[in-house]
Order: sequence, then C-alpha cells, then structure tokens
Amino acid sequence: MERKNFLVLVLSMGIAVGGLYASIIFNPPLEVGTLASTKSEKSVVVGVGNKGLRGLEIVSVTVNNNEAPLQTKVQVSNPLQGFIITDDFYSEESTNYRFTEIEQVNIETGTSPSSNFQNLDKGSASEDDEAYGISVTFSEPINEVRIKYKYLGITFDEIAVFH
Repeated sequence: MERKNFLVLVLSMGIAVGGLYASIIFNPPLEVGTLASTKSEKSVVVGVGNKGLRGLEIVSVTVNNNEAPLQTKVQVSNPLQGFIITDDFYSEESTNYRFTEIEQVNIETGTSPSSNFQNLDKGSASEDDEAYGISVTFSEPINEVRIKYKYLGITFDEIAVFH
C-alpha cells in the first residue's frame, strides 16, 4: 500500500510541475507597454515590466533581422518621470534619467506597464514605483526589437513591433 501512495504522490507532483510549466509558457511574465521612437526611428524605447512571481533577467536585445544594435541600455525610472527617447545616453538632457547596462538589471515583479498605468490613472503612482524601458539605437530605422530573457530558468523571446 505504501508503494501505491508513493506512486500517487510522485504522479501528483509531476502533474503539478507540468501544470506550472505550462502556465508559465502560455502566460510569459514580460509585459511590453510603451513603444516610442525618434523621428528618424533610429532610436527607440520599449517600456517593459514583470507580471510574474519572481524577477527576470534580459539575456539579449536585437533589432530588425536579429541584428546587434549600436547601443542598448535599460532605463530604470518610475511612472511619474517616464522615459526619455534619445540616441545620446550621456547628453545633458539625459542626465535626469538612469541608464544601466542590461546585464546589471533584474526586472522586478510587480512592474508591469499596465499596473503602472492603472496607478497613474488612480493617482496612486509614486516615485518609489519602478518602470523599465529598453533604449536601443541602430544605424537604420528600427522596425522591431527582439528581447530574449530568462525567467525561472526558462528562456523566452518577446518581439516589440514598430509601425
């Protein structure tokens, strides 16, 4: 009888893990919000956030046909300040914004753009809320930004399409 109970327990755990995996796959945690570009479309910002249960890390960012951008940074801001669209991360205008290397950012949970927009609408947004924007520059107009990221050991791709 104990062996039967053990098998039921193992089977139940397998089903639970499989269900969790399927839930994550069909409901990825990265949410894209703001899509903005300069007039030349050679510099863009993709607002992103995490609606998952744990932090996520960005692995790589490419543009158009999987090409490497000239520059990529993550803006760490808040919903009240928003993001700056710039091709010069070191300009005087950019000094009021915090740009970070992709490898140094763990996108925290509870930072989805939709929840930040809801807090703005309700008047409950604050400077303590975090908002993330991926800033990318390229030598040609940017049509899409592909974001590869890891969450709970699973790699995902998210594509933000401009136009």
